[in-house]
Amino acid sequence: MAEKKSENNNKKKKTRSTTVWSLNKISFYLIVATAILYLVAMILSCIGTRLAGPVRILQDIATAIMICVVAILAYRYIRNKPKVWLVLYIVVLLVVLVGIVIPLIMLW
Repeated sequence: MAEKKSENNNKKKKTRSTTVWSLNKISFYLIVATAILYLVAMILSCIGTRLAGPVRILQDIATAIMICVVAILAYRYIRNKPKVWLVLYIVVLLVVLVGIVIPLIMLW
């Protein structure tokens, strides 16, 4: 009976660690892609070409995806905490979203 319990616990740990690993892998590749986009944008802005606009849009998209990944991790941190943490999380997330949307609206 004790062996079955430990086997079940090992299966749960493996499943959870696999999920976390995939999120970590996505986070790593997302940072790499964003760094490449920032580097390309820097080079294009130094050259003075018109391609800097589309690269800037790709940078903004990559940054928004990174914020989504961080928001998921932050929610995992606060989900078992008191309600005040959830309220703080929602307020901070709304401020970040407004901070992303307002500059995009101003550009149009």
